[in-house]
Amino acid sequence: MNWFLLFWCFLIVQRLAEVRIAKSNEKKLLSKGAVEAGKDHYKWMVSMHVAFFVVFFLEVFVFNAQPPSWWIVPFVLFLMAQVIRVWAISSLGEFWNTKIILLPGANVVAKGPYRFMRHPNYTIVSLELLVMPLIFGAYFTAVLFTILNIFMLRVRIPAEEKALMELTDYEKSHGQKQRFFPTQ
Repeated sequence: MNWFLLFWCFLIVQRLAEVRIAKSNEKKLLSKGAVEAGKDHYKWMVSMHVAFFVVFFLEVFVFNAQPPSWWIVPFVLFLMAQVIRVWAISSLGEFWNTKIILLPGANVVAKGPYRFMRHPNYTIVSLELLVMPLIFGAYFTAVLFTILNIFMLRVRIPAEEKALMELTDYEKSHGQKQRFFPTQ
């Protein structure tokens, strides 16, 4: 098995494990009275991520994209992103989800990377959508899905922040923090 297939399979297993965690967290939160916001765009976000993996696979495995000589740079960024991804997910605990599921009246998590920015998980996913394809020279995938993700986040983040402001202490706990870049 070549390195790309191993990497790609790792990503699929990782994402499926995260979906399982999200489903478990969703069930717990809904049983406590949580509500879902942003339902309309969720199917489009999932479709975009599925399409990413299909196009990534096709560009590398079928159309034979080749890793650039500088592949180590995006690979190191990917590894760093994995550490922050785990940190973000574990910091949110049962509140982490792929959907916008909020428990009315809950205090917003302000630990881990959430001490420094509002949306570390979106920052990491955005970085991943760029660097994962770059590791293997899949430039089309990197550019296309970076652009699509920007459009998706322009819908997703306002929906999430609106719900957070209406249902939690979000404005108080995160109002002065940047969305994507750390602040003190």
